[in-house]
Amino acid sequence: MTYRNDKDLEILSIAEDDDLQVLINYLTRDEDGDLRLTEELSATSGYQNNRYRPREYWQDIAAELQCFGGNTFANFLRGGQGVPYREVLCDVCDNLKVNYNSESSVSLIEMNLLCKILTKALDEMDDKQMKELIDSLDIKVNHLTKQAIIAALQVMILRTGFSPYKISVIVANAVARTLLGRGISVAGNAALTKAISVFAGPVGIALNALWLAIDIAGPAYRVTVPAVIQVAYIRAKYNSY
Repeated sequence: MTYRNDKDLEILSIAEDDDLQVLINYLTRDEDGDLRLTEELSATSGYQNNRYRPREYWQDIAAELQCFGGNTFANFLRGGQGVPYREVLCDVCDNLKVNYNSESSVSLIEMNLLCKILTKALDEMDDKQMKELIDSLDIKVNHLTKQAIIAALQVMILRTGFSPYKISVIVANAVARTLLGRGISVAGNAALTKAISVFAGPVGIALNALWLAIDIAGPAYRVTVPAVIQVAYIRAKYNSY
């Protein structure tokens, strides 16, 4: 496993250790919490010598993600290198049927992915959750229908009144709660905290529905989908400062 220089993954070099630990869990642990048979990260000296300081070995973490983005035989032919992060991201978007421009910036493609999951989550909400959502985010709608609320939220996103950071927090937190049994550490206002709570269940349901829809029960996608979401969150968090 060799790190391929990748400007789109250099964000990991300045990420907080807690956020990197979530990414490490996605890369190394299966749904039962056991080490994945295909992971190589836990055998690296960086991991073993800096267990609680993952930023010290961020390149090993990046290399593991790159390798999950390619297949084992292809990685062998590349001399142990995986594929660039952009390729991993676009592959995830293609399989989740995300509408995006491949020439766009990585951060914009990541946001298209997060918005796809968020919109799918809205479809999974019941009337009570919808009411809590519009109250917590102060969404203005003329009719309390699911279609009207979804349209209002999309307008809010397009007008940047709902920041990429908030979107990434909601999605990344829900994915972590679903897969790891705990959310990410978030410092925010009361409205954001409420929105995180309202979205937690529906995002988990939506993500599982997306997985089932394209039958990605294989280990690679079970890794790359949440891993890409976590990287997107890390990037949006940094850009919000």
